[in-house]
Amino acid sequence: MLCKGKFEFIGGVRCYVGTPSGEYAKDKVILYLSDIFGIDLVNAQLLVDDFARNGFKTIAIDYLNGDPIPEDAFAKNPDYDFYAWLVHHGNEVTRPHIDKVMAVLKAQGVTVFGAAGYCFGARYSFDLAFEKAIKATAIAHPALLKIPEDLEKYKNVAEAPLLINSCTVDHLFPLEAQAEADRIIGGGKQFTENYRREYFEGCTHGFAVRADLSDPTAKAGKEGSFKATVEFFKKHL
Repeated sequence: MLCKGKFEFIGGVRCYVGTPSGEYAKDKVILYLSDIFGIDLVNAQLLVDDFARNGFKTIAIDYLNGDPIPEDAFAKNPDYDFYAWLVHHGNEVTRPHIDKVMAVLKAQGVTVFGAAGYCFGARYSFDLAFEKAIKATAIAHPALLKIPEDLEKYKNVAEAPLLINSCTVDHLFPLEAQAEADRIIGGGKQFTENYRREYFEGCTHGFAVRADLSDPTAKAGKEGSFKATVEFFKKHL
């Protein structure tokens, strides 16, 4: 499928930008914060395009410094050393790219930001919410969150409504962590006015971006999580 967005530099940072074709709110932007496979992943670009198609200008930021993990890294080597890669992609070298892009967008008149964080990107989505820099937070199969500490901090500090797209098989955000999120942020409930945890039975970590569309369960999870995210942003952004 042909991607509709375009690459451009914002504040010196390479970004993939999806712009709605019709009228849209120029003061609102969704920040697409990618997983470890970065913004050159076609599936990531298609998600950005789809958000734009639903009326949201969406910007995927290359906060991995042009050095994502290759898409086929784990298929080629199941023992691929993620943590060796992570050493060179800490907050001190990744977060500044997000801040630069946001600063330019603010100067251009953007006043409302939403964050769509996938896996690795969920960490930054939570941090932006802690700083009250975003109005709505949507994450899928999150990574690098401290459980229960980050959930408790979100409950006590963040003001942005939160959507979590979760699944059955996820070593980084397992069922126990999902239950903790419901308990801490949802007050014991899976769905409240400002907190939703969608659950996609039978899906595995990465489903919201890299689902095998030949698998009906995975396809339903990918499509369902996107639909839930769009509805969430339409309500809260």
